[in-house]
Amino acid sequence: MSAGTGTETGTSTAAAPVGATVTAVGRMTSLARAELTLLARSRATFFAAVFVPLVLPLSLRSTVEDMDLKEAGLSIGSVILPSAVGFSLLFAVYSALVSVYAARREELVLKRLRTGELRDAEILTGAAVPSVLIGLVQCLVLTVACAALMDVGTPQAPLLAVVGLVVGLVMWPALAAVTASFSRSVEGAQVAAMPLLLVSMLASGTVVPFEVMPDRVATVCELLPLSPVITLIRGGWTGSLSGYEALGAVATALAWTVLAVFAVRKWFRWEPRR
Repeated sequence: MSAGTGTETGTSTAAAPVGATVTAVGRMTSLARAELTLLARSRATFFAAVFVPLVLPLSLRSTVEDMDLKEAGLSIGSVILPSAVGFSLLFAVYSALVSVYAARREELVLKRLRTGELRDAEILTGAAVPSVLIGLVQCLVLTVACAALMDVGTPQAPLLAVVGLVVGLVMWPALAAVTASFSRSVEGAQVAAMPLLLVSMLASGTVVPFEVMPDRVATVCELLPLSPVITLIRGGWTGSLSGYEALGAVATALAWTVLAVFAVRKWFRWEPRR
C-alpha cells in the first residue's frame, strides 16, 4: 500500500513541471496571437515595422559607395547586409515594441493581464513575440537578398552571425520595455525612443563602419547596444573577427541585456501615471 502511494506521488510530482511548462507556453502563445492581431490593426506601427527596414538599406547604398572601403577590407555588401539586420532590429523590434508596451499600459491591458494566471515575464514575452518574429523574418529575407544581389557570398564564420542575430532579438525587446517605462503616453514613448534609435543608426556601425571611423571614436561607439550585433554579423560574413574581438562583442551584448532586464524588473510601469 505504501509502495503504491509512493509511486503515485512520484509520478504526480514528475508530471507537474511538464504541465506547468505547457500551460506557460500556451498562455504566451494566446497572448502573442492576440497581439499580432492588434499590431496588424495599427497601421502606422505595422508600416514602420514591416516596410521601413526594407527600404532603408536601399537608400544607404549610395552613401556606402562613396566610402573608401578597400583599405578597410570591406565591400558594399559586407557593409549593407549587417546594416539591414540592424535596421530590422531597430524598427521592427525596438520601435514597434516601445509603442506596443506603452499602448497596452495606457489601455490598462497589462494591468488586467496581471490579475490572471500570466506572470510578468510571460506578459512581456508574449507581447514581444509578434515583433520579434517579424524582425527575424525580415533579417532572413534581407540577408538572402543582400547575399544574392550584392555578391556577398556565404558567411565565413556563420556561428558568429547567428549569435549576433540571437543576442539582438533578445536584447532589443528588453530595451524597448525600459524605454516604454519612462513615458506617459504612446506618443511620449516614441519620442523617448528617438535618441537611442538615432544614435544606434548613426554610430553603431550601420551607416559608417567602425573600420572607417577614427580609432578613438570607434572604441566609444563599439560600446553602444547595437554595435556588438553589427560587429558579430559583419565579422561572421567577412571572417575577419578575432576570437578576442568576438568575445568582447558578446560580453558587451550580454552586459546590455542584463542591464536592460534589471531595469525592467525595477522600473517597468504596469499602469498609467495619473
